[in-house]
Order: sequence, then structure tokens, then C-alpha cells
Amino acid sequence: MRNGMRTGRIPAWFAVGVLLLAGCGGCQSGATTGSSGAAATASGTMILGTTTSTRDSGLLDQLVPAFQKASSCSVKTVAVGSGEALAMGEKGNADVLLVHSPAAEEAYMAAGHGLSRKAVMHNDFVIVGPPSDPAGVATAGDATSAMALIARAKALFASRGDESGTNAKELQLWKAAKITPSGSWYFITGQGMGQTLTIASQKQAYTLSDRGTFLATNNLTLKILSKRSDDLRNNYHVIVVKHTGTNLGCAQAFSDWITSGPVQKQIASYGVAQYGQALFVPDAGTS
Repeated sequence: MRNGMRTGRIPAWFAVGVLLLAGCGGCQSGATTGSSGAAATASGTMILGTTTSTRDSGLLDQLVPAFQKASSCSVKTVAVGSGEALAMGEKGNADVLLVHSPAAEEAYMAAGHGLSRKAVMHNDFVIVGPPSDPAGVATAGDATSAMALIARAKALFASRGDESGTNAKELQLWKAAKITPSGSWYFITGQGMGQTLTIASQKQAYTLSDRGTFLATNNLTLKILSKRSDDLRNNYHVIVVKHTGTNLGCAQAFSDWITSGPVQKQIASYGVAQYGQALFVPDAGTS
């Protein structure tokens, strides 16, 4: 448990104040500040445990400053794999989580470590690799079949191997393909998504990435080879941590804010101007 962290309870009308604070013209630079008394009920430093994909895609560069302007909370962001972020929450070393590993999240909530879990957004995973596509991934009908082709060809594959949400999805796909990857063709980077993409590009290897980080990572000599399929959906949720000593006020404020209408619209437009497509699809209000 951390020292010096404030706890607090938020009145039921707090969410209304957050929505008003989150409203902004255009929303490109985030929500505007306000003087509502509701914002004063949440204050202090809040630790956000999140994933390298939200950082490497650039989304946090917009969301975190916007939330700080809309509240009296100061945010310290720790970007790690989803597994490590969930472990931080379990130990009380984070106040709120923004993660994308549904099975692990459900286990976390079942164990009583979270006060609430809300859908925020989704994008999709993609299998990327060298343009020459030596394993013929582009011919596969779904991701499971694509992974089987990579293993059959013993084509180089870079795995994060870090218990992240992306790593969990990769292992799920190997299991679905009834393959236990091993050998010199399969290597572990132990790095975040952006760094793993860079390594895969250097080695002309395949890897699994979220679409947002792939599009936002510069100087790659890789291309998206997989087709969109149900087994590649990538869901993100916000979890308010249940642990003595956490900044409950700011955590709940962030959860309400990121799932509010104006911020969901901001998420929906993120990436369109730069990449010609949104990097995330808003999901607030869904399961």
C-alpha cells in the first residue's frame, strides 16, 4: 500500500459534473476546465496503470492532459502489459486501470480486486509481417489459420512474451491452432508493442500487434497481412481498483469521464486526421 494517497467518496451527482466538465468544442485538444464544485470532491495524484498500446498509439497524449484539465486530479501514468497493470492494481500500486485482457480482467474482478469495470473502446489485433509474406498469411481466412501457416513455414515470429493483453491473445491463437510454438523461428522480445514492432521489422519477422500501435509506429518495413475476423477483436476496459489507500475519488472520476459522451466522441475521432481511419471504436455502455 502506498503512503500519502487520499481516499474519498463521490456524491451520486458527481457524474453529471464530470460530463459538464468534459464538454468541449471540437474535443481535439480535450475537455475544458471548469469550476464545478463536483470536481473538487476528487483531487490529488492518481496512478493510471495501462498498456503500452494506449501509450504507443499516442491516445494517452490526448486523454491524460484532457482529464487533468477537467478535474483536480494529477495523473501519473505507468504503461506496462495488461498482466502487470492488473498486478499493480491487486497490490494497490495503481488507482485505476485501462487494460485489454478480458479473461484476466474477469478473473481480477471475480477475486474482488476491482470496484467497477466498464467497456471503453475496442480496435483489432493484426498479424503483420514482411511484404513478401513467406508464410502466405494473406491467404488465410482467419487469424488461427494464419498462425498455423506461420508455424508450418517456420517463418520468424516475434512474441512479446510479457503477459500483456497482446501476448495473451497471441497464446490464445496458438492454442486455437493446436500449436506450441518453439524453435529458432520463434523468439521473445520481452518488450512493449512499439519496440516489438521495431524488432520484427529489423528481422523481417511476423508479429501480432494492435492496429493502433502499428499505424502509429514509424519507419516499419512491415505490412498488415491478416484479414479482419472475430478472433482478432481487442477490447479495452477501465477498472476502478479496490484496495486500501488508493485515490478512489480520482479513480472513479476518471472512469466516469472516459466513458462519458464527449470523451467517447474524442476517442472515435482519434487518428482520423493523421491515418485516415480511427484507431479505436468507442464502446461505453456495452458489456
